[in-house]
Amino acid sequence: MPRPASDRTNRGDTVAETFADLIAAEDVLLFVNAAVTATGQREFRSEAHAQRLSLDFLHEYVCVNYRPLYAATLALDINDHNAARIIETLLRGAGEASAEEKRVEGRLIARRLAVLPPQRVYRLFRALRAARVNNRRTRAILRDWLAARPDLGHDAVKYRRGLKTAARHAHLSLGAGTKGTPGEVGDFLFAPGRRTKYLHPLLDAHRRAHFERGALYELPFTVAEGFAARRGVGREALVERMVPRMTRLERLRTQGSTGVRTDLTVMPPTRLALYVLSLPVDERVRRRAELTKALRAAARRTAGPYRGTWGRVAAVLDDSYSSSGSGEKRRRPLGTALACHYLLESLAAPGAYTAWWTSGTTDPLLVRPWGPTPLGTRILDALEHAPERLVIVSDGWDNAPPGLAGEVLRVWRSRLDREGRTSVVHLNPVYDTDGFDVRRLAPSVPTAGIRDAEDLPALVEIAQFAEGRTGMAELREYLDRRVELFVDDDPFCYFPGEPVRVPDGPTQEERR
Repeated sequence: MPRPASDRTNRGDTVAETFADLIAAEDVLLFVNAAVTATGQREFRSEAHAQRLSLDFLHEYVCVNYRPLYAATLALDINDHNAARIIETLLRGAGEASAEEKRVEGRLIARRLAVLPPQRVYRLFRALRAARVNNRRTRAILRDWLAARPDLGHDAVKYRRGLKTAARHAHLSLGAGTKGTPGEVGDFLFAPGRRTKYLHPLLDAHRRAHFERGALYELPFTVAEGFAARRGVGREALVERMVPRMTRLERLRTQGSTGVRTDLTVMPPTRLALYVLSLPVDERVRRRAELTKALRAAARRTAGPYRGTWGRVAAVLDDSYSSSGSGEKRRRPLGTALACHYLLESLAAPGAYTAWWTSGTTDPLLVRPWGPTPLGTRILDALEHAPERLVIVSDGWDNAPPGLAGEVLRVWRSRLDREGRTSVVHLNPVYDTDGFDVRRLAPSVPTAGIRDAEDLPALVEIAQFAEGRTGMAELREYLDRRVELFVDDDPFCYFPGEPVRVPDGPTQEERR
């Protein structure tokens, strides 16, 4: 008996809606992969202008079609470049959002600005001014972020141009001052000749540094570098006296040329891995114990409560020539793979981790980018050990021979492991401009973009959504949970325009 027309129509509508949800989920996941990996810079196989054009399209497409989900990606582990781009896009199109969307977006923007590096935020404010975005919500967000800064005097010295531009754009006089220095920040920026002395120590040190050599050692290191160059102060002498005032990254950046040592065990894993790869091979051999200890300590700290909980883990790690990256992202893919190696070692059960580098090396500390990418062969080697998890970190360009990795994974999943005893995830550190996504190895293997190894546990979780069987409802639920955790994680998160809530205890800078 034929089904009634109304039933056929309803069934067709349901199928169409389900298919539309899957397409929407794929679009959002595609954007998340791009927001994690792409920075608008040149890669090994793509130029910077192609990256920017590809990102421009994705941001506009996802914002127009899925604005709430577009805003929700601020709660994910995306890179700073795309986080700032999302905030700028949302503020530019404020008139297209409903009141409820604006409320949620405001909380997300405030929280994300609180964790972005200050220089990135000031650059965002300059972009908003250049784009003539100066609506009431933008001014409120800008004003409240500045009000939450722990020391505007420090910002006035270190980020002078950015703070000056932000104050002009939001029509702020900065007359209230900070820490008992009423009006000094405003005078320092807009009327530097008005005062002969400042109560704020950094503002006064900057004034005295123009005619007193000793005052430059009281300034932030990046500011002191400029004064030292004009006054003929040698770099080694400057660094030697500035060590107590330098940040960890500044000490790391200068220790190669000046001999200054920093505690490597407190560095983030990816940053530390990139530093290790920048060292000559003979120095890595000489400092093997120190570097290995630091990499494992960083990995254990990042693994946290998940340490030793992943069971038997095998990793296939790409150290082929393409992992050298580009002039703008030198050795970035290889650095990510090296940091992932030590993090996976920490996540695996004790003694249950094996790593397979595409070059065949067995010494991760001495890896270098060279040779082809025989991913298929290395995946076969890894699967022989029947791991519970197989994690592949590669740009996806399997070329020795081409396509073998995808065929191995297809046969493994369809013929040899239909029960799914081995969980396989591909993490790709390189954005593919032609595909508007990261390059995949096989349709049956979930793929996620990765930039920093410290995001690996969260990215493995979100990669499960990329298998093509998850609809929009599940993805929305996941994003809602991440948004809730993200905005409630910091008491400095507030609604733009509301009074800033400053809790007792350490400041944001101290907590970082």
